Amino acid sequence: MATTPKSPKKTKTTDDQIAPKGKSLVIVESPAKAKTINKYLGSDYIVRSSVGHIRDLPTSSQTAGGTDKEKTKDTGVKLSREQKAWQSLVRRMGVNPENGWQAVYEILPNKTKVIKELKSLAKDADTIYLATDLDREGEAIAWHLREVIGGADSKYRRVVFNEITKNAITEAFKHPSDLNMDRVNAQQARRFLDRVVGFMVSPLLWAKVARGLSAGRVQSVATRLVVEKEREIRAFVPTEYWQIFADTHHANFKDGISLEAVKQAGKEFDLKNETDTLKVVEILNHNPFIVSGRDEKPTQSKPSAPFITSTLQQSASTRLGFNVKKTMLLAQRLYEAGHITYMRTDSTFLSADAVGSVREYILANFGEKYLPKTPNVYGNKQNAQEAHEAIRPSNVLVQAKDLKDVEQDAKRLYELIYKQFVACQMTPAQYQSATLTVKSGDVELKAKGRVMVFDGYTKVNPPAKSDDVILPDVKVGDTLVVDGINPSQHFTKPPARYTEASLVKELEKRGIGRPSTYASIISTIQERGYVRTENKRLFAEKMGDIVTDRLTQSFPDLMDYSFTASLEDKLDNVANGEQNYKKVLDEFYGDFKGKLDKAKGKDGMKPNDPTDVPDIHCDLCSRPMQIRTGGTGVFLGCTGYNLPPAERCKGTKNLMAVEAFANQALKDLDEDDTTDEIADLLTKKRCPKCHTAMDGYIVDGGLKLHICGNNPDCDGYLLEKGVFHSATKSDVPTIDCDKCDGQMELKTGRFGAYFACQKCDNTRKVLKNGEAAPPRMTAISMPHLRSNKFDDHFVLREGAAGLFLAASKFPKVRETRPPKVSELKTVQGELDPKFHYLLTAPETDTDGNPTIVRWSRKSSEQYIGSEKDGKATKFALVWRNGGWIKE
Repeated sequence: MATTPKSPKKTKTTDDQIAPKGKSLVIVESPAKAKTINKYLGSDYIVRSSVGHIRDLPTSSQTAGGTDKEKTKDTGVKLSREQKAWQSLVRRMGVNPENGWQAVYEILPNKTKVIKELKSLAKDADTIYLATDLDREGEAIAWHLREVIGGADSKYRRVVFNEITKNAITEAFKHPSDLNMDRVNAQQARRFLDRVVGFMVSPLLWAKVARGLSAGRVQSVATRLVVEKEREIRAFVPTEYWQIFADTHHANFKDGISLEAVKQAGKEFDLKNETDTLKVVEILNHNPFIVSGRDEKPTQSKPSAPFITSTLQQSASTRLGFNVKKTMLLAQRLYEAGHITYMRTDSTFLSADAVGSVREYILANFGEKYLPKTPNVYGNKQNAQEAHEAIRPSNVLVQAKDLKDVEQDAKRLYELIYKQFVACQMTPAQYQSATLTVKSGDVELKAKGRVMVFDGYTKVNPPAKSDDVILPDVKVGDTLVVDGINPSQHFTKPPARYTEASLVKELEKRGIGRPSTYASIISTIQERGYVRTENKRLFAEKMGDIVTDRLTQSFPDLMDYSFTASLEDKLDNVANGEQNYKKVLDEFYGDFKGKLDKAKGKDGMKPNDPTDVPDIHCDLCSRPMQIRTGGTGVFLGCTGYNLPPAERCKGTKNLMAVEAFANQALKDLDEDDTTDEIADLLTKKRCPKCHTAMDGYIVDGGLKLHICGNNPDCDGYLLEKGVFHSATKSDVPTIDCDKCDGQMELKTGRFGAYFACQKCDNTRKVLKNGEAAPPRMTAISMPHLRSNKFDDHFVLREGAAGLFLAASKFPKVRETRPPKVSELKTVQGELDPKFHYLLTAPETDTDGNPTIVRWSRKSSEQYIGSEKDGKATKFALVWRNGGWIKE
């Protein structure tokens, strides 16, 4: 017998809850945020997540616009080839720049269920609160939600908050507003611009340069920054110079004094060779060191401003080693959990409440001398977007150790934010600086020192490394004892490569992009293969160099830094209601379309022409070869490739970068990356035509090809004959396959050099020292281990981070997890002997939870963790010195 469900009990309204007039639906972006907000709203509110965007411009060529045949049938007009191509392009872009920027949005494939639930809840709601993020992207998501869910606009209210705390949420719901269509239009304008550039320029690159390439309005400009740095380095010629340091001490003091020779006869040193240097050393060896001057003065160091998006990304990179993408991911989690304020901001503004609370905290914990009389105020850069706060902790009383619901790296990032926030409202650190001048004959030497006399803000946020140098209290006229004189040879350094952090700083400085775009810009240029990261430095790939050159020639405005920055300013004006977004789009498109049509012509964009190398011949037809550059790198292709199909030859030769084979002795001199760069430049040959550093490649065991770094625009090259040994000590770059009886040949791909078997599908990476990476274990099928999410079983594989379980239907089923020790024991007979030591680990931790096999990238050590309810716990045994050690 069916029973009638009882009506829910009415909930009393407390001061901590907001009482709406009727049922209300609150829509936020992320499930984590929904969970946090739900704690602060009363039971009359239903909080749901849209899980980000619910619709977007088309992700495929199939749109609501229909097909060409349907269009023709409707109008009765036969379309020309050009008209059909244009209609097809407009459908793929989802926006028509020549018809009032009419756009077609599609529901994202995985959001059907979400939208169905939201529509169902919206029917019974008196008010729908759109509580997405407070930036333009969040405003656009709110607008898309309103458009898709439907209903009267009067039902919808917009609420924004800078932090997910009880006070901020309560205050936001007391003062809801309407959707800001100016911000929505600014976001749409950015999206339309990016679509038009990407979809209309990319096919041009396919036709003129190579298939599979892509262009982006902001990403291409960011790539240009990296490429221009690469060109500066290639053109740089290191020059020799020498320095002289003297180790000294005073008889009455135990601390030594390191002096640098800076002048001779009143003139600054410019020691360019060993001969001149030894002449100065001779003077120092035969003359006493007498103190001729001591200058002391007080100095101070002021605290830095609280973090904005760019400075957080830079500091997290230098202090924590996080890349930009990881920093923003962790910051997002901290924000959604209510621990920090909104993390996409370019404003250093702090609310009065935040300043008041941190000043109370400083006074109570450190005393009056650490608290300035008035709050420290920091200026914003011009055109700082929106009226956001700086990034700070939501509650200054909550320290990193108090966070219970976040991973360790997120705690480290929180601590960085916390210290920066507290320190920014403290007094400066005070120092006593001293400069010591010493004379030896006509040579002048100097030493500089600094001693902290009051720590100030560094009490909370000490510098990454101390630069304090204590100078003994020696007097003018004192004579110093010389312990040693050390002349040293150096070479001028090439421009420093960008890191992710310094590239963000440069983008911000030039006004390119905005806080919400930095992470995606840097990720995109790497994913497209135009830029690669090595030892945290950004290197321009050859194809990135070529594409940048071609785009700069054909689209000077699009690739111009100031033009890109001014376009960002116009989008800011749109967001502020000062400009019409379609007018901004039309102004851009008019000039862009003209340059695009010109670039498509015969005399337009310069093609990616190959360079003839008559001295190297094709193994298949003996015709001369050509240097070609494709998406996978530089290679030699037969000149017969362009002949008619019946005569065409597709012969190619791989070019192996010299770095994959070269003796690493020069690079082993110093771990400093700059030393590596100088060593490379000193050993590289110079182009006979433009004097640019050349890239060296091995064609086979007896031939080395040096190609101008400016190729294909400069056709300079040099051939060097001889015997060039690979790292495997063989004249031919091949090794025995570890999976079959075949030979593995060295090849170059998008991710560098690797060995590929000519008989089976086995591959092995090439390590930085030129050796082949150790062979990996053959995958072990484990049909007894079933997935909990999919109809599939696991396979045990070896990866760069050790053993892991992956779905057998990968990549269709993308599921991986670490194996349990007990699971490894079920395939003990098939397990590679090198992993048998893992079987000696305990199957459970001290609480009876199953242990799992993990790998630490930081320490490059295998360790055993444990899990409870599917989540990793802190238990850890590390394999060290042949045994398991409690960590």
